[in-house]
Amino acid sequence: MKALKIVGILLLVYVALVAIFESLLGYFQPEAGNTVVITTFDADGAGHDRVLSGLDSGERLYVAVNHWPRAWYRRALANPQVRVTRDGEPQDYVAVPVTGDERVSVETAHPIPLGVRILMGFAPRHFLRLDPAAD
Repeated sequence: MKALKIVGILLLVYVALVAIFESLLGYFQPEAGNTVVITTFDADGAGHDRVLSGLDSGERLYVAVNHWPRAWYRRALANPQVRVTRDGEPQDYVAVPVTGDERVSVETAHPIPLGVRILMGFAPRHFLRLDPAAD
C-alpha cells in the first residue's frame, strides 16, 4: 500500500510539472529564429494568435501541435484559412492536416528530444502543412 501511495504522489508531481511547463510556454510564448505567429479564426471571425515553431521541410512550411493546449489547432481544422507572420511579414495560408508518408517524413526530419517530450507530458503530435493561399 505504501508503494502505491508513493507512485500516486510521483504521478501527481509529474502531472503538476507538465501543467506548469505547458502554462509557462503558453504565457511567455518564447520566440526564436524559427518561430512564426499563426492567427487562427473562430466561427465569429475573431483572430487568435499563437507563437509556434515553423518547420521547413523541402519547399514547404509546417507547424506541429506538440502540447496539450491546442485550441489553435482545433480552430485551424475548423477554419483552415490562417494567417502566418514570419520575420514580420504576414501571409495567408491554408492549413492542411498531414497524414501518411508525408507525416512520417516531417516527423523524422523534426524529432523532439525525449527530455522535452517528458516535459510536455507525451502529448500526441500532429502536423499542419501551410500552403500559400491563392491570391
